[in-house]
Amino acid sequence: MCRSAHRSSIDLVKRILLQLSAAAGAVIVVVTAIAAGVVVHAWNSAVVDTTGQVTFDRALHIPPLATSEIAPDGVRVFDLTMQRGTTDLGHGPGTRTWGVNGAYLGPTLRAGRGEQVRVNVTNDLGEASTLHWHGVHLPAVADGGPHQVISPGATWSPQWTIDQPAATLWYHPHPHGATADHVYRGIAGLFLLDDPAGGPPLPDRYGIDDIPLVVQDKRFDRDQLDTDEAMFAAVGLLGDEIVVNGTPRPYLDITTERVRLRLLNASNARVYNFSFDTGLPFLLVGTDGGPLTRPAPMRRIQLSPGERAEIVVALPAGATTVLRSTPPDLGADFWQTRFSGGDDEFDILELRAAHTLAPSAHAPEGPVTHEDPGTPAVTRHLDLTGSGTIDGRAMDMSRIDQTVAAGATEVWEVRNSSGAIHNFHVHGTSFRVLGDGHPALSGPKDTVYIAPGRTVRLLMRFTGHPDPAAPYMYHCHLLRHEDDGMMGQFVVVGPGAGPPPEPPAHTAVHE
Repeated sequence: MCRSAHRSSIDLVKRILLQLSAAAGAVIVVVTAIAAGVVVHAWNSAVVDTTGQVTFDRALHIPPLATSEIAPDGVRVFDLTMQRGTTDLGHGPGTRTWGVNGAYLGPTLRAGRGEQVRVNVTNDLGEASTLHWHGVHLPAVADGGPHQVISPGATWSPQWTIDQPAATLWYHPHPHGATADHVYRGIAGLFLLDDPAGGPPLPDRYGIDDIPLVVQDKRFDRDQLDTDEAMFAAVGLLGDEIVVNGTPRPYLDITTERVRLRLLNASNARVYNFSFDTGLPFLLVGTDGGPLTRPAPMRRIQLSPGERAEIVVALPAGATTVLRSTPPDLGADFWQTRFSGGDDEFDILELRAAHTLAPSAHAPEGPVTHEDPGTPAVTRHLDLTGSGTIDGRAMDMSRIDQTVAAGATEVWEVRNSSGAIHNFHVHGTSFRVLGDGHPALSGPKDTVYIAPGRTVRLLMRFTGHPDPAAPYMYHCHLLRHEDDGMMGQFVVVGPGAGPPPEPPAHTAVHE
């Protein structure tokens, strides 16, 4: 090849490389622009605000009280069936849902301290599930966690004695890896405990001046529940519509001078910051595990998934007000806040007071005595290290992470080092949050929010029920995180007991 021809070939190669480089650069620019556009669109569309836009046109459904009977052995027996159905959640009657003794949600169980109860739970879902008694102090084999799997067509019949203060508790599925889906489809209900020996005088006529509010967010694809998670929503599924007790756009007619509202955040991931649009004050009288020592006047209360609050409201005759959720304080950075629902606002429920109100119980003024948990002998340190790990490890059904002595009082220091938002729930007991003077954290709790970078100190006593073969759970109650492995196991053993045996992967229940 002559020199001129060689140079021509080199020039041709250079031109081709330059053209390819220019084309690649153009592709990079286009891809970058598209990605930036996607991020901007996701950022702008992530905020939901329904304040002032909801037409409250449906009377609030009150979950019925579950029927029960006293068996010959003196045990109060409830019968529950998990089943599929269709429900009108605001998008027509054909929305496919799950429920207990019905198409969506379940009846309210009610029992008194000192009673023995047995709950026959039949699974007609067509797939395996469990039913967990959230906040109930009971043996681990009756807890309904991921080890107590109820096979399709089977019935599970846990039995225990109620031995804890009056409280607003609840039940929901807890199958490992599928809890978020089963709860979102509608399986949940309240479990109210009464204390015949006393307790503060509060409005207690169920459905009249004692009202359950099971608050959930939903998203729809036409007339069906949309189970897809939004882009960048690391917390899991966040809905853009609210249902209360399964009722969309609900209103509640108030007929008494005071009404007790039992608030339950039964959403998968959303944190609510409850208040009234008129600035109406209320009294906080109880938290997850029972009454406060003294009622606390408040104007707003924040609840993360799984948390409960009992509030007493005195609405003037003839007045209306809207229960609203304003942007919660997540204590996170701007990115986490935006894509975790921290900028969202919702109108949830309209309260309408009659022009003449009947008398009702006054909220208590005197102190309520709490049981002394004793002096802690052990301090444990747990670290929420990711959205699927605690202490750097994902959940392993065959691994026991903590061993606790029956009757022991301990402090658990739980740190959120992950940078994401989380909360923390412990099965089988209640705790006190130490070192935080906020009234919402002053009562007995079983679930607590932990902002990124924060540490909470939880004082708890593990009363009775030693069983080295049956573990309890502790986990984040943002349900996607739980399903992804952000959960650990502990067993309660008798004094002087040796190391616990490894638990089975699960215990299936068959008829």
